[in-house]
Amino acid sequence: MIIVIVDDDCLVSGALKTILEVNADVQVAAVGADGQEAIELYRRYRPDVLLMDIRMQKMNGLDASGEILREFPDAKILLLTTFSDDEYIIKALRLGAKGYLLKQDYASILPALRAVDSGQTVFGHEIVSKIPDLIQKKESLNYSEYEINEREEEIIRLIAEGLSNKEIAAKMFLSEGTVRNYLSSILDKLNLRDRTQIAIFYYQHR
Repeated sequence: MIIVIVDDDCLVSGALKTILEVNADVQVAAVGADGQEAIELYRRYRPDVLLMDIRMQKMNGLDASGEILREFPDAKILLLTTFSDDEYIIKALRLGAKGYLLKQDYASILPALRAVDSGQTVFGHEIVSKIPDLIQKKESLNYSEYEINEREEEIIRLIAEGLSNKEIAAKMFLSEGTVRNYLSSILDKLNLRDRTQIAIFYYQHR
């Protein structure tokens, strides 16, 4: 797993590099110090996951994420910050970031990187508990208008609750392949990009 780390605190980025490279399957390709560097390093290395701070000089991590995702829609970005600021959380979700963790939760960083690399979306427990109340809710949606059937609607709900494809498959007595097929169908019908946007869509229309 190739990682690029971007943080304006060189002590933090150095510590993260040391911690992560203890694992034989993790390679930190480069370390940067601001959002503009993050864009340049992503273009150069195309890492499996970009691990990036939010509050940085010159260009912050959210603005850098937006630029990177416009150029590379499949980019996997895990945001790391000391702040559980509501505005940051919402912007990260809407941008399509694959995760948002608090820096003090060091034990969760490597598992989160692995999860993001495998295609999951990861938010720390403190963040997850805030999401339903943060997203502006709209009038209840009639899913049939989007040709979403009852099984697909249930999968949308489970995705919004943070379950992985494997967990959804076990809960609904389906194969993981079938769940992946349903997920592709849901994304196509709702004209969405990824699981994070499905979760946002669910909470907006619940």
